[in-house]
Amino acid sequence: MVVDAEVLKLELRKRLTPGWFLVGIILLGGLIIAVRRFACGLGAVTNLSDQIPWGFWIGFDVVSGVALAAGGFTMAFIVHIAGDKAYRPLVRPAILTAFLGYIIVIVGLLFDLGRPWNIWRAIFWWNPHSVMFEVAWCVMLYTTVLFLELLPVVFEGLRAEAPLRMMRRIAIPLYIVGIILSTLHQSSLGSLFLIVPTKLHPLWYTPMLPVLFFLSALTVGAAMVIFEAFLSSKLMKRGLELELLSKLGRYLAFIDLFYVIVKVQDLGKRGAWGHAFTGSYESIFFIVEMLLFILPLFVLFNARARMQRSLLFTSALMVVLGLVLNRINVSLVGIIRGTGGSYFPNWQEFWISAFVVVAGALVFGLITRFLPVFPKEEAEPGKASVA
Repeated sequence: MVVDAEVLKLELRKRLTPGWFLVGIILLGGLIIAVRRFACGLGAVTNLSDQIPWGFWIGFDVVSGVALAAGGFTMAFIVHIAGDKAYRPLVRPAILTAFLGYIIVIVGLLFDLGRPWNIWRAIFWWNPHSVMFEVAWCVMLYTTVLFLELLPVVFEGLRAEAPLRMMRRIAIPLYIVGIILSTLHQSSLGSLFLIVPTKLHPLWYTPMLPVLFFLSALTVGAAMVIFEAFLSSKLMKRGLELELLSKLGRYLAFIDLFYVIVKVQDLGKRGAWGHAFTGSYESIFFIVEMLLFILPLFVLFNARARMQRSLLFTSALMVVLGLVLNRINVSLVGIIRGTGGSYFPNWQEFWISAFVVVAGALVFGLITRFLPVFPKEEAEPGKASVA
């Protein structure tokens, strides 16, 4: 018994690292703030007002969250529609990340809604003239499709052969439906901001918003797959498909460049470039956003640089941060001055966002620990990976 107690102490010391302590603090604090938010209302934990009803939660948790989950439909298209089977080892982690990403979006929306108990009303009270109605339905349907796409992983883990065969028969139609739904609402989120032409700053307001939102989602989809692969490799002590990720980085380079070209041409056509160099806080945010998309191109178009782990990871991270900043700029930074109000997020808004992201990451870790999300062979560099 003494030996067992000593072993237990050693195991606890291994587990109680500063990182896990921080995770515990974030989760505990998030639960307390969540109770306060739902018990006392938005005013108790946010700095939102009638002038600025959409704040950090919409910009980060919802609008950014939907785009950051684009890796699922990106990899589904590359592997199952375009037929590039080399990327099969990346499909399941990407779909799981996408599914959890959409769950985070829905949870984040529950925090932001003034009356979250009415979220179900879009199912029965239809308003087909509303962009938000279309986005709501696409998000609900695509989350369902992602769940169905993940069922083969569950059935494999349970060794349930009959339902596994059934799901494999309908896999391709599911992927096609998922790609269509994701395409629709990624662009529609951009359409949502077309209703504020007098409030959104000229650096971001453009009739091309739906196209730019879709292209940037495609861009960040590849970046998120690379980003997630590096994090899971580090935190879960698993193999890293560096050569495969380097090839994906080349795809990321081209789609990122295409997005930048379209955005630059749009700014020039509208005569909006002058607003980028005024020294205003909007211009500073815009320049940082553009640099986060442009600077990674110098690495991503260089084959040798892409094979260096730190450079490839940093490039993907910059694209991810560029996307997040773009969505916050469109939904918040570019609108504040036009409303005539002022807003800076309450510290509890940041905490809740960290809470839902950390909770999602923990769920990802638990699922990958008990279900065959990652191929068994990938931990052995000499063997081919099988999805």
